Amino acid sequence: MRNSLREKIIDVCDKKVAQKGTNVGLSFYAFFANKNDDPELLMEAANWWIITHKLDHFEKAIKIKNLVQTGQ
Repeated sequence: MRNSLREKIIDVCDKKVAQKGTNVGLSFYAFFANKNDDPELLMEAANWWIITHKLDHFEKAIKIKNLVQTGQ
């Protein structure tokens, strides 16, 4: 995963947890604007989420942040 995506995921997870608490869930779409302006980055995130980790559509933000920070 490229560093820019890793940093973006951590930032979004931190913001969501700060806003809604440690139980907040999100999908990989949370890391992107409503319009698809970077399809390659979107597919990279989708591949990491769906293929690599076989995650559910919604997962806890703290779980996602932990996976990203540990380099998984």
